[in-house]
Amino acid sequence: MTDRSLTIEGLLGTGVVVVLAALGVYGFTTGYLLESPDRLFAPSVATLGIVVAVVGTLVLLGARSKRWRQNPYW
Repeated sequence: MTDRSLTIEGLLGTGVVVVLAALGVYGFTTGYLLESPDRLFAPSVATLGIVVAVVGTLVLLGARSKRWRQNPYW
């Protein structure tokens, strides 16, 4: 497990993340920055805020856990 090498799966996974991020930026740009979102702006901002809060809370809970490095992966 000490030898780490680049694999095609890692490259493919990174490519998928980059493509999804690019699609998200494109969608945000065309949907909110170039056109007026009108009635959907407030619910979208509220949803984004809730998602950021939930993910942030999960990250904080995981980072403060005493067992996070006790699993066999590490």
